[in-house]
Amino acid sequence: MIQSMTGYGKAVAALEGKKVYVEIKSLNSKALDLSTRIAPLYREKEMQIRQTIAKALERGKVDFSLWVEKNAATTVASINQAAVADYYAQVSALSAATGIPVPADILSTLLRMPDALATTEAEELTEAEWDVVSRTIDEAIAHLVDFRKQEGAALERKFNEKVDNIEALLHSIEPYETSRVEKIRQRIADSLQKLGDVTYDAGRLEQEMIYYIEKLDINEEKQRLTNHLNYFRETLRSGQGQGKKLGFIAQEMGREINTTGSKSNQAEMQNIVVKMKDELEQIKEQVLNVM
Repeated sequence: MIQSMTGYGKAVAALEGKKVYVEIKSLNSKALDLSTRIAPLYREKEMQIRQTIAKALERGKVDFSLWVEKNAATTVASINQAAVADYYAQVSALSAATGIPVPADILSTLLRMPDALATTEAEELTEAEWDVVSRTIDEAIAHLVDFRKQEGAALERKFNEKVDNIEALLHSIEPYETSRVEKIRQRIADSLQKLGDVTYDAGRLEQEMIYYIEKLDINEEKQRLTNHLNYFRETLRSGQGQGKKLGFIAQEMGREINTTGSKSNQAEMQNIVVKMKDELEQIKEQVLNVM
């Protein structure tokens, strides 16, 4: 089954005093275009995270986010008593030296001084915590892959529908193709009759008519287009990672349809070719989203 490059996955891990959130989104891209936003504690694992994502997703414009929400109890600021006491000693010494009295609300002033409040302590990433976070990353990636598979299944149904439509339109050309040859022969014969008593080599005329009709023959184009349609279906069934290949096959289908259109000198056939081009254009638009 093919996969779409569009996807979304999210997972949450509950740790002591905090929750870790992992979110990953992807859109279509010719190659893997990965951008990351990682909480400071886990940045040392960025290369490992990138390798995990690259292995699982292969292609796409991917946005990865890993952030932390701490419980309120763990984010309460603590007073750095040593720093506040040192500031107070300096203010008292300055007051004694200058004769300026110490303000009554000196404590509120001291608490606004640098390093007077300590809201965080230095954290160190443990193996146990990283093991939990790593599994959470894997879970988010798995959700995204599931999303991609669902989108891929919808694309596969759409592709099969469009390929079937092109095939049906190709078959609908045949009646007009047969009558077209007869019309060409009749038009040439009528033109010769209008010339009156003009002598001509009937054998040479027949050769020229055959040559002219062969130039307008589209049997080869029809056969090649049929082969391309079947190959497109086979590639769809072959599994993921076929987006570029499907794009190349669609280009070849377009060449055969265009050649058929250039050889179709009948309005009904040209109308059918236009419809085939419309179906193919929808395939080309969607194939860009296949991984």
